[in-house]
Amino acid sequence: MKLVGLIKAICVHPSVREIMGPLQIRTFQHDFVPRDPKAKPKKYKYPQFYDPYGPRPPPSGKIVELAERIAALPPEERRQIGPTLTERLRHPKMQTIADEGMELGSQGRVGTGAVAAKVEEKKEKTAFDVKLEKFDAAAKIKVIKEVRAFTNLGLKEAKDLVEKAPVILKQGVTKEEANDIMDKIKAAGGVAVME
Repeated sequence: MKLVGLIKAICVHPSVREIMGPLQIRTFQHDFVPRDPKAKPKKYKYPQFYDPYGPRPPPSGKIVELAERIAALPPEERRQIGPTLTERLRHPKMQTIADEGMELGSQGRVGTGAVAAKVEEKKEKTAFDVKLEKFDAAAKIKVIKEVRAFTNLGLKEAKDLVEKAPVILKQGVTKEEANDIMDKIKAAGGVAVME
């Protein structure tokens, strides 16, 4: 309403326009300078390879002389330079990476999946899951207390977990720990199994 009144006052009374000056209007003004259509694009010289450390100083005279002497050696002696320097400078040996158990797909060796399956069959299982199968309705509170004891859950979370039976209570435990949990749940009135 005030704006409409102001506009009417400006239109009706030209003297007000002279007093206030022009209304401030912001229009879109671009911040870039328009490109000259006749200008040619700049050509940059790119290095052959990217060096993140920047240009390096030229090697010293000793290094150049050493490189020339190495280049003059026969191939048998050149092959001995790497192991000798590794031993002399006490560099740690590079360990080979075993690819057993990894699925390399079409890039890897044929049959690695079968070898990995055989290796897994030979290994004994060390991590077990404890699953609550069922529980007596009368012993529900005792089972909830036992579940809270070894899962560190709150009362509501433990109650919800027990009511979802059959459900996994704990994963990746040792055989002894799993047997201990199963015994406690059995004493409370529930049935738990180890998977």
